[in-house]
Amino acid sequence: MRGGPQVIPRPDGALVPGPPAPWAHVAPTDRMVTLPTLADVLDGRVPGPPEEIVPIAHRRASGVLVPLYEDDDGELRIILTRRTAHLRTHKGEVAFPGGGQDPDDASPLHTALREAWEEIGLPPEDVRLLGPLDPLATLTSGALINPFVGVLPRRPRFRADPNEVAAVLDVAVRELLDDATFRTERWPMPPELGSWRDMYFFDLVGDTVWGATARMLVQFLRLGTGT
Repeated sequence: MRGGPQVIPRPDGALVPGPPAPWAHVAPTDRMVTLPTLADVLDGRVPGPPEEIVPIAHRRASGVLVPLYEDDDGELRIILTRRTAHLRTHKGEVAFPGGGQDPDDASPLHTALREAWEEIGLPPEDVRLLGPLDPLATLTSGALINPFVGVLPRRPRFRADPNEVAAVLDVAVRELLDDATFRTERWPMPPELGSWRDMYFFDLVGDTVWGATARMLVQFLRLGTGT
């Protein structure tokens, strides 16, 4: 069954369903993301301004890794985590490995690689960086998230930190583009954020991805599909 236990704080007046997927005009059989395409699009890419239209002063810089690998059949897959239920923020939510930048971290990229090692055991030396996505400034946790796409040489042996990670999710990128997986809603917003905001949801088997992680996924998929 698609969808999970994640709590969605849907406001009164939300429009359900929202607008179509950015790739809705592409035939399902033609929807695909390949490593060569991603490498071309992300190589030398300069990230744009934060996607969220919110004040970013004094926000803590964060780094997250968007880890990819190809399985034995050449299927491109993406790695996500489900956070444990006792964490202070975003408990039980689906996220990419990552976290806040520590004083010893040389950059948000260093943060992303360190957190991926600590959370799920991805060796930093195994990650081939493809490039950055645009940063996002979040409303709830006060973070300025810097996402980086990296590819692994093979399916990793995960070593999840039980204090932070309840489960590691290994998802085919093709599934994320499926009409049965992706949906949108349009939520009313405070005037300073614009009147309405499109919200994205990926209903996986047993989990729903939404919020900042869903926005990063949409950005990744749009770059990969050229939509």
